[in-house]
Amino acid sequence: MKLSKLIEDYYSSYEYKQLREETKIQYKYFLNVMKNTQVEGKALCQYNVDKITTKMAKMSYNEWCEKGISMANHVMSVTRVIFNHGLREELCLLNPFANVRRRTAERRKVVWGREDVQKLLSVAYGDFSTRNIGLIAQMAYEWCQRLGDMRTLTWDNIDFDAQTVHIEQSKRRAEVFLPISDELFSMLVQQREDFGFQPYVAPRPYAIKGEYRPYTLHKLPLFGRELMERAGLPKELRLSDLRRTGTTEMVEGGVGIGQIMSVTGHANPQSVKPYIKNTLKSADYALTQRKMHDKSMTSAAKESV
Repeated sequence: MKLSKLIEDYYSSYEYKQLREETKIQYKYFLNVMKNTQVEGKALCQYNVDKITTKMAKMSYNEWCEKGISMANHVMSVTRVIFNHGLREELCLLNPFANVRRRTAERRKVVWGREDVQKLLSVAYGDFSTRNIGLIAQMAYEWCQRLGDMRTLTWDNIDFDAQTVHIEQSKRRAEVFLPISDELFSMLVQQREDFGFQPYVAPRPYAIKGEYRPYTLHKLPLFGRELMERAGLPKELRLSDLRRTGTTEMVEGGVGIGQIMSVTGHANPQSVKPYIKNTLKSADYALTQRKMHDKSMTSAAKESV
């Protein structure tokens, strides 16, 4: 059986049909990357599954890494799903990707300046075709959330009476309940007037075959990059940095780890520590608070004498 046929068999499986629609879209995108990978002069999907060796799997993974380590790891994860399906259904004899070692992507530390955020939003909101990208970016920044959760946010997540938003994070299923600032709330009220007839808060602004859909996981960064170039922003910035930027600003403002976790949805304090470790303003705030405490203690001691 060719790999292309194994993929088709997986698409017809119960396992695949049980996935969320958004997950199906992501799987198909990553599998298209895998299928078109050239290995020894031929597309990987044209090989018989039992002719694909671990060596070929490593060559494929190395090629995917040229597109980014995070991308490569996503593609390999989904490719492993395909071969594991083949093993269960006795359609192949082994999973050649099982023993391919993943690379670890270096943790990004890039943080936007507030003036950069404002430049992006100014350009985005000035054009109807990019307005919803701006809204996704603003929500990710203000609420310290992942872009993926913001692009699929629905009107059911927003309580207009209480001026709050309820987010169930797709990555770890954490739930957060957050207040909405007056400025952002006003924009959402206007947004509901323009797009309230369909389920998504910030969909692609034009219907596709009569249906409004959210930006896909791989298209949003591309549209975002074009928007950022128009705004004249530094090339090292990414839309995905906005969650980190908002979280870093909370740290710099002296917000405690527990309070930060209630916003970001992190389950482990260790996940928040990198933001603290690399923040000079946070250290300055802590030392200033310490000096103020020392002064108050000294004054209290003098008064008691």
